[in-house]
Amino acid sequence: MTGRSTTRTASRGGGVHPGPAGSRTGQRLSSLAVALGLALFLGGFVWGALVYLPYTVPTPSMAPTIGAGDRVLAQRVDGGDVRRGDVVVFKDDNWADVPVVKRVVAVGGDTVSTGQDGRLKVNGTEIDEPYLSEDEATGLNAFPEVTVPKGRLFLLGDERSGSLDSTSRLTDTANGSVSREAVEARVDAVVWPMDGMLKTPTGFEKVGDLSAPGPLPTVLVMVLGGAVLILGGAAYGPLAQRAGASRARRADAGARAGDAG
Repeated sequence: MTGRSTTRTASRGGGVHPGPAGSRTGQRLSSLAVALGLALFLGGFVWGALVYLPYTVPTPSMAPTIGAGDRVLAQRVDGGDVRRGDVVVFKDDNWADVPVVKRVVAVGGDTVSTGQDGRLKVNGTEIDEPYLSEDEATGLNAFPEVTVPKGRLFLLGDERSGSLDSTSRLTDTANGSVSREAVEARVDAVVWPMDGMLKTPTGFEKVGDLSAPGPLPTVLVMVLGGAVLILGGAAYGPLAQRAGASRARRADAGARAGDAG
């Protein structure tokens, strides 16, 4: 029998009986992160579903802003809130039996026409339209000055040379305009392909106020931020457990080395 003890003790780090993964504070913060993440994720998702409608644009009449086959998100709005420069989705049986996407260039009471260079004029003011392609910037066929009836909208496609819009219906009793009540939504963004938010039609600031941007960026921040919190909080437990097991192995190895010495 030797004088060296052969008894081994469990390391204080928990090498034999590891405790719960992570500290109590860490576990509470992890649970809080998951709960907050769920609230943000679900809240953003529900908010977006209530406010926005998805549409597929079947034709290139709004190119290059929106191409044929693009998927867009459009904010539900009242027709009375639509302003010049807005890209809207509307339904008018005189135009088509499906929703149509066009840009509002004039509202009730406005006069609209083209200048000699083919550029759009509203209330006698030439409108800068940076969203048009270079070929389309002066591609609007000349038409005489038209007064838009009250409560109605005058709409054009951004692909001026091939778009069937208000200019192709000037002989109608309403001068090619559409009732505000026909508007279903206002397009905020192209989501497929992911071109993002539509550019602000700043040229129309010369003749009136523009619509405020929709809440889509806030909705996306809520959904993405919530997802990050959920994943981060859920990952805390496994990561803390792995870290605790690693500390326990090191502590156990140290204890064995001390016994061997």
